[in-house]
Amino acid sequence: MLKVQTPNGDHKVLLHSCCAPCSSAIIECMLENGIRPTVFYCNPNIYPQAEYEIRKNEAIRFVTSKNLDFIDADYDYAHWLYSIKGLENEPERGGRCLKCFTLRLTETARYASEHGFSVFTTTLASSRWKSLEQINEAGHRAAALYPGILFWEQNWRKGGLQDRRNQLLKVYDFYNQQYCGCEFSMQRLEKNK
Repeated sequence: MLKVQTPNGDHKVLLHSCCAPCSSAIIECMLENGIRPTVFYCNPNIYPQAEYEIRKNEAIRFVTSKNLDFIDADYDYAHWLYSIKGLENEPERGGRCLKCFTLRLTETARYASEHGFSVFTTTLASSRWKSLEQINEAGHRAAALYPGILFWEQNWRKGGLQDRRNQLLKVYDFYNQQYCGCEFSMQRLEKNK
């Protein structure tokens, strides 16, 4: 398994989680490296709400199986939609994604600051469909808003984690979504069928 360490050596981290499949191998890796994550579920981009609930419940199922804490940041799709206004027609990896990442990771950094965490990271950096540059930019922007909070920039695609993710997907029989979550990526998926 991949050897990892937080930027400040802390063994407590707030992990922004996008879904159970992407979180599973990362959580396992952290635990094997002596890092105890608290899982923060902040995904107001997911559409429709029924899809959000399915993904959230799968994340809860996995996190509780590992005896970890799960924080639900609540679902505020209207706020997310307002935040990305004007970017609806952007392609994947475009301006809408950067805005979406920044919104979600800023909320993660705020929670970290208010609840005694010094470092946070995100499972978004495990997806081959997402831009690592955008994720890291959003994470550092978010951390800069809260003194004493660090963003842990980690490429979670490496070190065998993708293969392990796929194994855990089968072991836990996770629901495995076919689009990132927002209605605009869902529409593109439907068009390409």
